[in-house]
Amino acid sequence: MKIDGVPHRTIWPAADGAAVEVIDQTALPHAFRVQRLTTEAEAVVAIRDMIVRGAPLIGVTGAYGMALAAQDDAGDDALNVAAMRLSDARPTAVNLRWAVERMRLHLLAHPQGERVAAAWAEASAIAEEDVESCAAIGRHGAEIVRKAWDGNRPVNILTHCNAGWLATVDWGTALAPIYAAVEQGVPVHVWVDETRPRGQGAALTAWELGQHGVPHTVIADNAGGHLMQKGQVDLCIVGSDRVAANGDVCNKIGTYLKALAAKDNHVPFCAALPFSTIDWSLKKGSDIPIEERSALEVTTATGMTADGRIETVRLTPEGSRAANPAFDVTPAHLVTGIITERGVCAASAKGLLTLYPEQKAAS
Repeated sequence: MKIDGVPHRTIWPAADGAAVEVIDQTALPHAFRVQRLTTEAEAVVAIRDMIVRGAPLIGVTGAYGMALAAQDDAGDDALNVAAMRLSDARPTAVNLRWAVERMRLHLLAHPQGERVAAAWAEASAIAEEDVESCAAIGRHGAEIVRKAWDGNRPVNILTHCNAGWLATVDWGTALAPIYAAVEQGVPVHVWVDETRPRGQGAALTAWELGQHGVPHTVIADNAGGHLMQKGQVDLCIVGSDRVAANGDVCNKIGTYLKALAAKDNHVPFCAALPFSTIDWSLKKGSDIPIEERSALEVTTATGMTADGRIETVRLTPEGSRAANPAFDVTPAHLVTGIITERGVCAASAKGLLTLYPEQKAAS
């Protein structure tokens, strides 16, 4: 995708071959900064502190983190420890564990002297697979957007959190169908949930849609149901951090409430995600671990002042406690369809297995 007309990805190997560079998403939308990661420990911090975020991008960052670890010490014990630290950086998004474990097993299968080169090659392969998967999600999802178009007014799509190209290496998951539909000439307008408490919608989704020239309107999280009642939402598309084998969808906190409102108002509700987001080891969504993040994300907010300074202010009374579960689970019966790189299926065990029949054989 593009920033000021220039193609960009969210993560890439540095030109000197000794580091990885990422877009610092904590600075957006007020500043565009690139951060250099030179060690596995720095990759852990980037994941944990949401310098990079979004399940697919977290996974790719974990893969490159393993390459940085191998660069420092390619021994078996060191790689095993690095894999554990990276996997523990954020517990909910299954893509991280999947990518790190793939890297660990791949490297242990090589002689120690070959592991650094093998690590960089495999991490780059995982990144390219993510780009291809997200582009395919866009193609399949664009058909849903096209079918929602009546030939007159734009298709009004509501999304929650950020599942655009900033959450992946390129293209995105939930926003990929929107970008693909726009390229096909389908007029689209996006309702962008602000997504408290970190504001990924207001800060990131709005920024990247604006960079791509897609019409959009930022709304308070609680406005979505009202808009659906008024007939102003034709389709909901969200991303996911983990999908259980029965089709239950775990996504950013607040997604469940949007799905309930969509069901009540007969608005299609879809989740878009790559294969690496499906956790076949979990039978149902209630088994998914939910990350509890810092209360400061709820009690404070950061923004730009009128004179251009970035300031953090307190929102709540001193002494008031705050809870901050980062994700919730939307039961499969509220999900109209799951959009993957292999196509669209019902949110059910049977539906997922129609796209991934090899998982039935594996079980």
